[in-house]
Formats: sequence, C-alpha cells, structure tokens
Amino acid sequence: MIYNQWYIILTSDEVDRKRPTKVKRMNEQLVVWRDNNGKVACISDRCCHRGVSLSCGKLVNGNVECPFHGFLFAPDGKVVSIPANGKNAPVPESMKNRSYETFERDGFIWIWYGDRNKTTSAPFYFDDVKDFSYATIKDKWSVHYSRAIENQLDVVHLPFVHRTTIGRGNKTLVNGPVVEREEEMITFYVDNTVDDGATVPLKPNEIKDYKQLFFLKFHFPNVWQNYISDKIRFVAAFVPVDDGNCEVYIRYYQQVMNVPVLKQIVNRIGILLGLIILRQDKRVVLTQEPKKSELKSDEKLIVGDLPIIEYRKHRQNLMDR
Repeated sequence: MIYNQWYIILTSDEVDRKRPTKVKRMNEQLVVWRDNNGKVACISDRCCHRGVSLSCGKLVNGNVECPFHGFLFAPDGKVVSIPANGKNAPVPESMKNRSYETFERDGFIWIWYGDRNKTTSAPFYFDDVKDFSYATIKDKWSVHYSRAIENQLDVVHLPFVHRTTIGRGNKTLVNGPVVEREEEMITFYVDNTVDDGATVPLKPNEIKDYKQLFFLKFHFPNVWQNYISDKIRFVAAFVPVDDGNCEVYIRYYQQVMNVPVLKQIVNRIGILLGLIILRQDKRVVLTQEPKKSELKSDEKLIVGDLPIIEYRKHRQNLMDR
C-alpha cells in the first residue's frame, strides 16, 4: 500500500452506533465504531492487554469495551479505564492501541494510512456527482488491490472480456489511448474501433480533439470514475484487505430519474448491471500472476497499456516518496 494516503475502507451504512464492526484492511484487523457524536473511530482490533478481539465487545459511552476484562478503549486508541484497578485509578500511557484518523463523506469512510503529522485536511472524492442519486454494491476479489485497479485502466480488454456487454461491436483496434496526469489524477481518453485490416492505429500524439472522446478517471490511491454521460457515472473504490485480497465497492450514480421510489428502482437496476460487468472482469483478473502488480515485471506491455504504465510509474513514485 502507498503510505501517507487517505483510503476508502467502508461505506457509512456498514458502521452504526450500536455495536463495533470488525474489518480487515491494510493487512491489519481493525475495529470500527461510532462515538457518542456519531464520528467514526478506528483502532487496531487487538487488545493491548491480552490480545483479545475488541470487536467482540460492546460500546460503552462512545468507547469500545474489551469482552475479556472490561478495559475501555477511546477513539484515539488509549485505554481510559481498567476495572480491575478501580474506577479512579490512573491508566499507564503505554496502555493504548494503534488508532487511525477517519473521515466520512458521500456515504464512504476513509482512514489515514500513514504518519499523523502528515495528515491532509480531507480526502479526494468526485464532487461532480454530489447531486446524483446512487446505489452501492461490493464484491470480494482474491487479488491485490493494484490488480483490480489496473483492470479498470485497461482499454484493450473490452471486446474480449465484455464481448456480451460493453465490449460488443468487436472494436479491437486501439487508438492511443491519450493519458494525462495532474498531480494524483490520471485521466485517459479511449477510442477503440473495428479493425478493417488496413487501418493503422493512431499514436496518442496523433489523435486530434481527444477531449471529445469517452474518458475515465483514477485518483490515487484507490478511487475511479467511469464517465458514461453527464447524467450517468460509475464510481469504484478498490479497498486493500491484505497482499492477496481486496474488496471492490462499485457505485452507480444517475440524474436521469429523480422521482422518489422510481429512482431507487433505476439505481438498483444500474448497479446490478454494473455487477455483471465487474464479475466478467473478476473471472479473468483472478487468474493473473503475480497477484500484485509492480513497475518492474516480466509483462510485455503494449501502447494500449499506457494508462497502466502511467499508474505503475506514479504509484512507485508515491511509494518511494
């Protein structure tokens, strides 16, 4: 994983005020809950006293109580009460768990994975969908999250993996693609056509008016948007679980139907179609070796892989930095 980044880890509705939530993210077992003000707390799910899973405990006054000996852990990871020592007994400073800064917006929960003194004010999200209605679904993949991301940057695979859905038309010839990166955002413009046996694919610098083409965006470390139209988008968050597993949260956004009830039906249909397409990807990506992508590998990439090449280069730069 890239250090010193905000990562989406859950949706808001996966964490409530009544009980702690156990989740594995970033190669670590975590316990997530809401304090008395509704703010999300996230700490290591291993009691610093005897190693019990705190997520098996309960919430007490906005803190999580260890089910073994009743130690109370505050949202900052510090133990604030040791019942065996008495209610008014001081708690040693060493009694604490690793904690994570959290952020919540647009129905997603982020944690800051890195040094606290380098935490930025807020994570990135796509502001252009804030007035859309949406539906969300998640899918578990047995690959490193970088592989799942690269699949959504791949413009070459559509007519083969998705020949019955979005890849219909046998558009196997790839012009470009044109790839632009601005800070942590990669935008790539797609122009696939039918191969007539005579046409030579255009190089990226030969494509005129490329900003009129279909495009997709990826923002480091783990969010992606497919710009279907002004009123329809797909957004995905690729959530690291460990080195061999991730969860893909996919969200269908639309402004086509805004009538109550009907818009929920449209959203549900849209997200189910998105899941069908995602599962077509999954069937293939789960067979890739190695499970984790690297800048230096034995893969023989082609011009059509430019979005993947740019992703790997910048990801490595961020990891080195």
